[in-house]
Amino acid sequence: MKQHRYFGDKPFYRRVFAVMIPVLIQQVITNFVSLLDNLMVGQIGTEPMSGVAIVNQLFFVFALSIFGGMAGPGIFTAQYYGSEDDEGVAHTFRVKWWVGVIAAAIFAVIFLLKGTPLIQLFLHEGEAGLDLNATLHYGQQYLHVILLQMLPFVVVQVYASTLRETGETVVPMTAGLIAVGVNLVFNYILIFGKLGAPVLGVRGAAIATVLARVTECAIVVIWTHRHTEKCRFIVGVYRSLRVPADLVGRIVKMGFPLLVNELLWSMGMTMLNQCYSLRGLEVISALNISSTISNLFFCAFFSMGTTVSIMIGQLLGAGKTEQAIREDRWLITFSVLLCTGVGVVMAVIAPLVPELYNTSAPVKSLAAEFLLVCAAMMPFNAFTNACYFTLRSGGKTLITFLFDSAFVWGVCVPTAFILSRYTAMPILTMYILVQCLEFIKCVVGWLLVRSRRWVNNLVAA
Repeated sequence: MKQHRYFGDKPFYRRVFAVMIPVLIQQVITNFVSLLDNLMVGQIGTEPMSGVAIVNQLFFVFALSIFGGMAGPGIFTAQYYGSEDDEGVAHTFRVKWWVGVIAAAIFAVIFLLKGTPLIQLFLHEGEAGLDLNATLHYGQQYLHVILLQMLPFVVVQVYASTLRETGETVVPMTAGLIAVGVNLVFNYILIFGKLGAPVLGVRGAAIATVLARVTECAIVVIWTHRHTEKCRFIVGVYRSLRVPADLVGRIVKMGFPLLVNELLWSMGMTMLNQCYSLRGLEVISALNISSTISNLFFCAFFSMGTTVSIMIGQLLGAGKTEQAIREDRWLITFSVLLCTGVGVVMAVIAPLVPELYNTSAPVKSLAAEFLLVCAAMMPFNAFTNACYFTLRSGGKTLITFLFDSAFVWGVCVPTAFILSRYTAMPILTMYILVQCLEFIKCVVGWLLVRSRRWVNNLVAA
């Protein structure tokens, strides 16, 4: 029976859902609780919500740097697992530890020494008359506590990413679900002073986040070490933290562009928001609302990206190149169709959700307009995201660097910088123009995937 060019058979989709659904559930629950967290802080006022949003934007750079640092070793992990090489998986696990600890130490020093100036970059007068000094104060309060989650965050990423890459997606999902439950409960208790606790406001939100991260960390670490029959790589992994020099060289050669890519891409997104913030602090408030809500829907293509990375990486590691090419095409098609439907739902609820926030009418209206733009761009984001993870699964990290962060800094940031500083263009028009630059990436991504240069077995003897 001839196979369809763009659609797989039932066994294929069963495998897709087996990988995607646990990742999707974890991301949806995490982002849903982030939405509730955001709503709770938003009940205190616009300034506290804006202060927390700015700090979270800075931590976004840290988080993406950790993800980027883990991505290089992760490519090898998936392929080593596909070739049933437990020792290779153990080596990549150790590399992740080194990357995570070093990155956390660097960012901790930056946040401790330069946290206040970084927050001030986003504070600009607008039409709503918001208190910039109060926003700075709330941001500082949140930052000083949230620093405590950095090490547990690293440990979670080291363990959870390795578990996913070796086929175990349910445990990280379960740990994430329990953690967000902890976060939600302690947010309610500590932000508003319930059950006899003091009213801590933004500090309470930060403490709840730290407690949730420690809980998630404990679950994934304990489970991994108690299930050595499934996690064979963990047996004796701490007898030494040394990694063969040749493997380190290969991971650095391939992984360094990914680390730099995630770092520069997240800094690029932060720079875009800084450009938008020149139109007033209310823009940051609206962007905070829209991004928190849109991230809930973006889970669709984020989880598909993870699915592409795992499924295609394992096929390439097993030497099944033609199957990898065929299934990658099916995965990209499925991702675009899925996200088109999700985008429609997002557009429908866009005018409604901002009304839940205790903020001004202009902020709510602007947030709804940002959400409609994001909804319209969903299918295109899904396509470029799937192309990115396709290229990454085959080790084409320099190309992904050019495709992703180089595009942001070479095209998006200069466009936003010029429009925000040298024109009086309204914020919504500026936002739409910058978002539409994604169309260029769609064309480039299609050409790169079609070239098949990403089809590589990285762990063959």
